[in-house]
Amino acid sequence: MIKKKSFVLRIDAAKMEAIEKWAADEFRSSNGQLEWIIDKALRDAGRLRKKQADNENESLNSPENEL
Repeated sequence: MIKKKSFVLRIDAAKMEAIEKWAADEFRSSNGQLEWIIDKALRDAGRLRKKQADNENESLNSPENEL
């Protein structure tokens, strides 16, 4: 299991509402959706190592994270 770090995120209400709707559309939690968005942005920018990205994708898609 990947060790996760907790932190507080301040975000305006309109952006959070959009994230919550997007998450619901994809059957994810808001937290899971934020992790997915961040992971994709890091991969697209070449800032996340391939092996690390694969491991995190496995954890995001594991049955433990499904509703």
